[in-house]
Amino acid sequence: MQEKYFRKGFGLKQEVAGSIEKDYNSLLIDYIKAADYELTVGATTLKLAREFGFCYGVDRSVEYAYQTVKRFPDKNIYLTGEIIHNPFVNKRLVEMGVHFLSGAYNQGETIADIGVEDVVILPAFGVSVSMLEEFKKKECTLVDTTCGSVLVVWKHVEKFSREGFTAIVHGKYYHEETIATVSRTTLDGQGKYIIVKDISETRKVCDYIRKSWSRQEFFKYFARAISPGFDPDRDLIKIGVANQTTMLAKESLQVGEMIKTALVERYGQENIDQHFRAFDTICSATQERQDAILELLASKPDLAVVIGGFNSSNTRSLCSLAAQYAPVFHIEDEADMLSTGQIKHQPAGRTEQVFSENWLPSGKLTIAVTAGASTPNSKIGAVISRIFELRNEKIDLGSTISV
Repeated sequence: MQEKYFRKGFGLKQEVAGSIEKDYNSLLIDYIKAADYELTVGATTLKLAREFGFCYGVDRSVEYAYQTVKRFPDKNIYLTGEIIHNPFVNKRLVEMGVHFLSGAYNQGETIADIGVEDVVILPAFGVSVSMLEEFKKKECTLVDTTCGSVLVVWKHVEKFSREGFTAIVHGKYYHEETIATVSRTTLDGQGKYIIVKDISETRKVCDYIRKSWSRQEFFKYFARAISPGFDPDRDLIKIGVANQTTMLAKESLQVGEMIKTALVERYGQENIDQHFRAFDTICSATQERQDAILELLASKPDLAVVIGGFNSSNTRSLCSLAAQYAPVFHIEDEADMLSTGQIKHQPAGRTEQVFSENWLPSGKLTIAVTAGASTPNSKIGAVISRIFELRNEKIDLGSTISV
C-alpha cells in the first residue's frame, strides 16, 4: 500500500540545500556572527543578538516544504495556511507553485478541491484534530511539518484531559497553533479548555475561581476562548496549564503561578495536587531568543530593530520585551525603512502598523538587532545593509564581502 503520511521528509536534504541557501542565507550575517555579533562602520555600530532568526522547527518545516515540491513535481501541492509567519517565505512557496487553502495567499481553493492524488503540507503550527480527519478522509498525501515543541504541548493537554483536568492555555484564541492545541483536549469527547492571552485575562479566571466574578460576565468575556459546553463552576476545579510556544516565557510562567495561587486559596495547599497541574512547555528556541535580546539590551543601545512578520507571535513577543528597555521598531523587511526620517513599523502590543518620523538620528549611534524565529537570515542581512545605507556608511569587508 502506498504511504500517504510523511513526517520525516523524503531524503532530499542535499537536493534542496542549494535552493534554501540561495533564498534564505546571508554572507553578511555570517560575517557579523564571526565578528562576535558586532559590526561598526563609521559612526554606526550594529549589535546582533546571539540567538535570532530561524529556529530548528522552522528550518525543518521550510526544508520539508522544499523537499515536497521536489518529490512531487507533477502533483497539486497545498498548504493549509501560512507555513510560518513570514511573508517572504510564504511568497516564495507561492512562486514555487504551492497553493494555500486559507489566508492572504489563498486564491479561492478550499478543502473541497483536494483529491486523492493531491499533496497537503501541514504547517509548523500543526492543524486541529477535525481538519486532520478531513484530510485523512480525502486519502490525499500528507506531509506533516508540525514543530516538535508544539507536539510536546499537545501531549500534555491530552494528558490533562485524560485525567479530568481542564486545560488553560496561555495563547491567542485565533492563532493556528493554539487552535490545534486546544483541539487535542477533546480527543475523547470530554476534555475542556479555556484560552487566556495575557495576565489581565488570567486575573479574570482567578477572580472566578475565588468566586468574585459572575457567570454572566465570564461567558460574555470568554465566549470565543472556551470549549463547547464549558461550565466554569464545574470546569475550573481541576486545571492544567500549558502555553502557545511563542508567547512571552516569563508571562507563561506567571500565568501558571497565578492559577495555582487562586486554587490554593480556594481549596487549600494540602489539596493542591488534586486541583493543579503544570508542565514547562515553553519552546527552548523562544526562550533563547528572548534571553538573547535582554542580554543585548543590557548594553544600552540607542534603539532596537526587531525583524519578522507582523503576524508572528514570537516576533511580537521580542518587540514587547525590547520596548521595556529602548525605542524599538518591529519591521517585516528592509522596505519598511523608507528613509532616516520615516519608518513603517508595528508598535509593541499593537496589531496595526504606523509610520514614525525621525526614527534614525544622525551622529554616533548603536543599534540592537534581532529577529523572530520565522525570519530568514537573507531578510536580516538586507535590513542591516539598509540601515548602513541610510546612514551613508559603506560596508566594505575586504575580500570577504562588500555590500
